[in-house]
Amino acid sequence: MTKLKLGPIADDKPVKVALELPATLHRDLTEYGRLLAEGGVPIEPAKLIVPMLERFIATDRGFAKARRAP
Repeated sequence: MTKLKLGPIADDKPVKVALELPATLHRDLTEYGRLLAEGGVPIEPAKLIVPMLERFIATDRGFAKARRAP
């Protein structure tokens, strides 16, 4: 099993987001969704964006420090 930063994706109410992704990023998200599914139904790239951004924000020490600053 591949060790990925994201864990299981919560099945929350979908939120519509309109943006353009570079083709290379879309391919990487598609592959990430395939690996995260561990042989099950691949997770579509759009469902990965929010958890990845949440994880990024939660682990960004510079952001946390700046947020605490007066």
